[in-house]
Formats: sequence, C-alpha cells, structure tokens
Amino acid sequence: MVTEPALRDPSLYNVLPKEEEEPGLPIAPVLSSGLQVRKAARAKTLTAPTSGLAPSYLQANLIVLPSRYAADFRLLCARNPVPCPLIAESTAPGRYDSVKSCLAGARDVLCDKDEDGGGDCVDLRHDIPRYMVYRDSELVRAGALDIEDEWDDDDHVAFLIGCSYSFESALGLAGLAPRHTVLGRNVPMYRTRLPLCPAGVFTGSTYVVSMRPYKLRDVQRVRDITRGYSVTHGEPVAWGWEAAHSLGILDIDAPEWGEAPVTADGRPLGELQGSGDLDEVPVFWACGVTPQEAVMRANIKGTVMAHAPGHMLLLDCKDHDIVDTSFIY
Repeated sequence: MVTEPALRDPSLYNVLPKEEEEPGLPIAPVLSSGLQVRKAARAKTLTAPTSGLAPSYLQANLIVLPSRYAADFRLLCARNPVPCPLIAESTAPGRYDSVKSCLAGARDVLCDKDEDGGGDCVDLRHDIPRYMVYRDSELVRAGALDIEDEWDDDDHVAFLIGCSYSFESALGLAGLAPRHTVLGRNVPMYRTRLPLCPAGVFTGSTYVVSMRPYKLRDVQRVRDITRGYSVTHGEPVAWGWEAAHSLGILDIDAPEWGEAPVTADGRPLGELQGSGDLDEVPVFWACGVTPQEAVMRANIKGTVMAHAPGHMLLLDCKDHDIVDTSFIY
C-alpha cells in the first residue's frame, strides 16, 4: 500500500515499479490525432506524458468514482469551474466506452465509433498512458498501465476534466511554447493553500497548480492567449515569486508531481528567486490533479481511479471547437 506520506514524495511519480517500466520510447512523431494517441496507449506503446502530442486536440484529466459520489462530484465541479472544468462523464454507471458531453450545447468530445475500423472509439480503462488507483482514499497503485481489473462494470462513473495541456499548442503557435514541452519533461505541479468551495463529501481540499516559467514581459500575452480556454482552466491564476509564496509553494524546485522546473540554460529555476533577476518568473495555472487531491481528503470508501499526473486522455475535438482562437493567427 502507498500511504499519504509516500504520496507526497515526488519521486513516486517519476520512478516506476520494475514490472511497469517503459516498454519503449514514446512514439510522438506519428501520433497526430486524439484517436491515434488513445490507440497507442491502449496498445501499451505509449506510456509517457502526453504534453505536445496531437497538437490542437483537447486533452482531459480523468477521475472515476463509485456512483454514490457522482452527484457530489458534479457539484464540486460546478462550484469550482476553474480547477475542475467538467467536460464529460460516463453515459451510465459502468460505461467505459461511452461518454456524454457536459459542454455548452452538448458538443461532442469523442466520436461515436472508431472511424479507423479498429474497435471501440474509447476505452477509459486502457486509453490513458498511466493511471493512479486509490482505495478507501489511499493511493495503492501509481503509474498503472491500465485499470481493467479495478473497473466495476455496474457502478463506476468516469468524469473528464479539462486540462491545461490543451492550450499549449496555441502558446506554441504564438512563439511561447512551454519549456517542459521543448525539453520533453513533465510539467511541474504543486499543492497550494488556495481552498476549494466544498461540495458534499468533498470538503477541506485546495487547488493544485501547474507551472510554466515565462519572461515577465510575455506574461500578459500568455494571459491573453489562454483566457479563452475556460473549459481547460483558462488563464493563469497567479504569477511571480511573491505569488508562489502566497500560494504556499515554499520551494519551486520541489513539485509534488511532475519534474522540477529549469531555466533556459538548464539550472534549477529556484536559483532565480531572490537573485534580482526578475526577467523570468513562475506562472501558475489551475490543474486537473485538483480532483484527486479532493478525493484523498474526502476519506471516501471504495475504489477510485484517475490519470497519472501528466498522462492525459486525448479527445476527438479540437481547441477551435470550444474557443475562438482567431486572435492567435
């Protein structure tokens, strides 16, 4: 069993058990659509983080709950739309192969069938490169390659939450590609002291944020580009070194998830703090790991499953399906 103290160890998310090591290199160059990414994850040929894959296709966080908690989770999302923007959920308890859109106008996020003729369009038990499994609010498996054995065909309800990876292609088109995508690293993610609005059993939790460093002069442009992506966390919630302290992040070089951030020349980003060099600052977005934190703190019973931080579900809709991106081009 992986306990709460172990959960706080960032190395848990970067060092995998021997039996679940990477079977091969990620095949990003040939993955140009959401369906192709899902098929690669299902075949276990893709087990790496999904940042930068299939540019312009939306990416989603996953949380799977026993059905008795579904109503409270929907309310949690409604009360906290920035960290928990709800995109879709299972069409019925137990369904891993079909979701219904929660977007305005019920815009579809996944195709009804596999247009390539290769089986189900989606299988939520297999189509994410790596998963987390919780039992009675404790993490028991980290980096699992699938969750078929844990899935209850009669009871589990899956929810898809917007992911900030979805606006990274827009940033790249504007010449502002996030550093972790350029370097092939996982985005750093941090717990904060910013509270969530409670909902039912989900009380006492806080935001998780992802961080991408930018030059201070570029922050306004970054805000403008990401503001329209409200269903994938939208614009930053904070930026700058004082903001990091206000969020409760005491060491920028020690994220709870992902990989430690670096400067453009490869040094620890934290070396810039207090150095007088204010040119590059940390920029923070709400993060879809937030619902996993809420589950941990809720002390709910039963089996809960989620994506491993940085390993997302690729959808079939594109960014221009949900936001006007005309200002980018």
